[in-house]
Amino acid sequence: MNIEIISGSPRKQSLTVRAAYAVQKWFQKHTEHHVGIIDCREHQLPWIEKVFNSIDNTPDPWKPLFERVFKADAFIFVTPEYNGSYSPSLKNLVDHFPKQLHKTLGVVTASNGGFGGMRAAQQLILLGAGLFTIVCPQLLVIPTIDKKIDENGDLIDPAFEKSIHNFASEYLWLAEKIAHKG
Repeated sequence: MNIEIISGSPRKQSLTVRAAYAVQKWFQKHTEHHVGIIDCREHQLPWIEKVFNSIDNTPDPWKPLFERVFKADAFIFVTPEYNGSYSPSLKNLVDHFPKQLHKTLGVVTASNGGFGGMRAAQQLILLGAGLFTIVCPQLLVIPTIDKKIDENGDLIDPAFEKSIHNFASEYLWLAEKIAHKG
């Protein structure tokens, strides 16, 4: 299965990307699936004017990005919380491609505060429904990420491994069921 993690923070010193790295490392350690990271910081997309519904109608600079999106069997969205919601860079990126019918979506949020982006997670569930994905009910919400995961995605707090494991296991169960039915 081909899973793409979309890291939605636009900030150079992103804390949230730590979560994307940690989740990717878990999948690499425990599965044979291909798990890539699409980092919004690396893609300066213009504000949405047109949905790129095929590789052919995607402008050349973004064709490699959209080939990855179109080939993905499932997604995990990782975002910080911005005013009670997900990041505008994540929304702009996903708005450029069409609905992702029957693909599994995992939700991961993080913050250096005590709530871990819970309101952003709730909004991502709604976004997932709007994209026609099937949202995994097991969320990974990471409060005080700066005390749990370092900049390389390695755990500072070994006890947090259980939270990643619980999220990833439930996500995989759903994603594998859906990918094999399609």
